[in-house]
Amino acid sequence: MLVLDPTAIAKPAHSFLHWLRHLGGPGLIVLGLIDNSVIPVPGSMDALTIVLSAKQRDLWPYFALMATVGSVIGGYLTYRIARRQGKGAMERRLSRKRMDKVTKTFEKWGFGAVLVPAMLPPPAPMVPFLIAAGALQYSRNKFLVALAIGRGIRFTILALLGVFYGRQMIALIANHARPILISFIAASVALGLYILYRYKYRDKRSKPRPAS
Repeated sequence: MLVLDPTAIAKPAHSFLHWLRHLGGPGLIVLGLIDNSVIPVPGSMDALTIVLSAKQRDLWPYFALMATVGSVIGGYLTYRIARRQGKGAMERRLSRKRMDKVTKTFEKWGFGAVLVPAMLPPPAPMVPFLIAAGALQYSRNKFLVALAIGRGIRFTILALLGVFYGRQMIALIANHARPILISFIAASVALGLYILYRYKYRDKRSKPRPAS
């Protein structure tokens, strides 16, 4: 019987993350491509953004931007693949229950179905919504705008937390994960709903009124 040594798996992963941290901003783009594609690495983008911003505080806007760019590029690649494959992409990657749930969410919220999950931290899933957006042929431009806004808000907040709280933020998250997660989710949802309201309101005003 083959027994896997956990340390044999952990060491390459640790070395890879160390290499990404050494790369700085470009490392965030590489990790963003991985995290928002077929191999999500929950929490890794958040942690790296915080650590880099804590180490070089003056560059926090740069790190927030690079994390957002990497995340958007990775998400768009997943969207494009799913768009080309159609609903078969959802059938292959998602369970029937999750597929029905994500489809209903898109039918009801559209723009918000991408925006809100993009702002939420792990364990809130993002990849299912990336796949669904492509498979359901959701507008490319609206998808990119929603994803960029959501990720931009998320990584800006995390970079600022890194500036003000430094590496203590990692320990704080580890020791108080549940209340921080709940607070972050509540704040993100509230902000997302406000942005969604403004988007819907503007879209409604831009539509031409029928001639009387």
